[in-house]
Amino acid sequence: MAQASQPLAGRRIVITRAREQAGELLQALAALGAEVVTAPAIRIEPLADLEPLRVALADLGRYRWIVFTSQNSVQVVFDTLPAWGHAANAFAKARVAAIGRATGDALSARGVPVDVLPEGYVAESLVDAIASQGDLHGARVLIPQAEVARDTLAEGLRKLGAEVDVIPVYRTVPALGDGAALAREILAGRIDAITFTSSSTVHSFVQSVGAVAASCDRYSAAVIGPITAATARGYGLPVAIEAVEHTAAGLVDALARHFRSPAAS
Repeated sequence: MAQASQPLAGRRIVITRAREQAGELLQALAALGAEVVTAPAIRIEPLADLEPLRVALADLGRYRWIVFTSQNSVQVVFDTLPAWGHAANAFAKARVAAIGRATGDALSARGVPVDVLPEGYVAESLVDAIASQGDLHGARVLIPQAEVARDTLAEGLRKLGAEVDVIPVYRTVPALGDGAALAREILAGRIDAITFTSSSTVHSFVQSVGAVAASCDRYSAAVIGPITAATARGYGLPVAIEAVEHTAAGLVDALARHFRSPAAS
C-alpha cells in the first residue's frame, strides 16, 4: 500500500499536455510517487502573421481592458514586445484580466499587475468579474487568444456593450504522432490514468491512439475542468477524475484523492 505521502506510488500516469507546459504537472506527480509517462498530444505554435497584434499593441491606449485567457497567449504576446519596441509597462495603459491562476502568475512574473482574476476558471466567470468593475458600454477590449477558441468570453462582453477585438496569436497542433505504442500500453492495462488539460489534448489523443484504446475501461481519464470533461465524454473516454480547482495543482490533488480511495486499490 502506498504511504500517505506517496499516494501515487506504483501508478503509471500519462501527461498529454504540451511539452513546454508539462513541467509543473510532471514534477508534482513524480513527487507523489507516480511513474510519469510523457506523451504530448499537442504543441503550441505562434501564428506566422502577427500583424493584427502589432497594430493593437501600437495603440494600447484605446483599450480599457486586455484579457489573457492562457499562459500561451501571455508567452506569445510578450515574446513579440521587444521586436516591436514595447516593454511590459505598455500594459499600464489598460486594465488587465486573466483566466486562471497560472495565467495570472505568468503576467505577474513579467511585471504586469492583474486587475481581475476570478475564482472560476471559465470564460463565464471572467465576464462576470469584469462586469463587476463597471459599465462596459462602449469599452474597448482586446483578447489575444488561440486561433480556435470558444466564443463565450467575447460574446459575453459584447452583450454587455463592450467593443471586443479578438486577435488570434497562436494555434495548437497535434504532436503525439503514431500512438500505437501508447495504445498497446493502455489496452494491456499498464496505464493507470491519463491526464487531459484541454479539449485539444483530448482530440489529438483520440486521433493518435484510436477510438478503441481511448474509450476502453482499463485506465482512468483525469480532466482539468468541465469543458475538457465534456469533450472527453463525447469520445467515450472513461472520465473518473475531475479537478475541483481547474489548475495543474488541482488535477494532481484529484488524482491523489482518487488513488487514495479503497475503490482504486
